[in-house]
Amino acid sequence: MAARRRRGALDQVSTRRAAYEARQRRRANLLAAASTILVIVLFVVLIPLAPGWAAVKSSFFNGEVFARTFPDLLSAFWVNIAIFAWSVPFIAALGLAIALARGARSPVLFPLRIFGAIYVDLFRGIPVVLLVYLVGFGIPGLGLPRPWNSPYIWGTVALVLTYSAYVAEVLRSGIESIHASQRNAAICLGLSERDTMRYIVLPQAIRRVVPANVNMLVALQKDVALLSFIGPVEILRQAGVFKSLLANFTPYVAAAVIFLCVTVPATRYADYLMNKDRDART
Repeated sequence: MAARRRRGALDQVSTRRAAYEARQRRRANLLAAASTILVIVLFVVLIPLAPGWAAVKSSFFNGEVFARTFPDLLSAFWVNIAIFAWSVPFIAALGLAIALARGARSPVLFPLRIFGAIYVDLFRGIPVVLLVYLVGFGIPGLGLPRPWNSPYIWGTVALVLTYSAYVAEVLRSGIESIHASQRNAAICLGLSERDTMRYIVLPQAIRRVVPANVNMLVALQKDVALLSFIGPVEILRQAGVFKSLLANFTPYVAAAVIFLCVTVPATRYADYLMNKDRDART
């Protein structure tokens, strides 16, 4: 009898707690919605009151120019997608190789560890745009025959060198996050060091760093536009051409809209993966 009373009391407490938490969530959602609406209203009302709004609207938000240039910019964006698509496999392969080199434990492989550390320090330390210039103009300057002087090739090389350094560090952090007991257990079961890395460590490490690498892919998609500085006619260069022809900056706004249509869903997906991974660990 006493046990039933205690259970009943605990149920009442948990019910009251759940009701309180539900009220708090509703209150927080209402406050967030109200503050968001207030900020949007302030932007909509106050920005048009600025003295130069008419000129800014004509130069950056011209509907006629937007409609005229958007289809061509969308076609040019396929060049960005193509460069992104063929860069990703090279970045993944080189990043994994550098991560494994940095994590090598055998004394014989110590030179690989040194090389991996130098590689990461070097290509993470150079700004992407500077590396695009150095590789994109420097290597073709050697007088290479076609197609080896193509800006598409060397622009891709610059992106691969930079992003593989970042991906290598992300993968290395994932590898080091796997507890040493799993390696020891695999060795006790008779697995070699190579098989332990291949079948035990890497699958878990890659799964753990998927959200971080998705964010890297979002950044890569944006940085493909930097290749416009060395020749490829992708969306940023095409927007610059339209800006010069029409004396209007709206094509840049249209290009920004196209990028947002790709990067925002990808960013939200990365957040979803991070939340899912966090919930799985709690």
